[in-house]
Amino acid sequence: MREESLRRVWPALLVALTSIIAGGLLSATTAHAATRSASWAAAYLVLVAGVGTGGLAAGRAVLSAPFPRPARVWVEFVLWFAGNALVLLGTLLHPRWLVDVGGGLLVASLASVVAGVRRGAGPVGARRLFLTLVTVLLVSIPVGLFLSHVQ
Repeated sequence: MREESLRRVWPALLVALTSIIAGGLLSATTAHAATRSASWAAAYLVLVAGVGTGGLAAGRAVLSAPFPRPARVWVEFVLWFAGNALVLLGTLLHPRWLVDVGGGLLVASLASVVAGVRRGAGPVGARRLFLTLVTVLLVSIPVGLFLSHVQ
């Protein structure tokens, strides 16, 4: 990983680590009387807000060439963080519109990442794998939102 690129995404990597720790702590503190929502929130914090954020940041750092302007990266990560927060709040507090808005912010962030990495650097295989995973996630969000309204 290029050192300069890593320096530019360190806040996202810090949030990723914090989310993983928060999810683990939530799981540990609610294990004696686990609820469906606490278990879901712990998994979401670890897998989406933690691992997902870390993967997006690492992909941006390694596969973008030239590295995008800082403003674009900040917009992508602010959309991603705000989207995650709204999805968590909407799911736990039940205003469905928060989940929909949060999902829209996540889609916008992912679409920008795909556009920015498509003609990037790094091994072609790694870039294709990263773009495939991000695109699957990008498409699955609106599908999941639609299905949650149909039920």
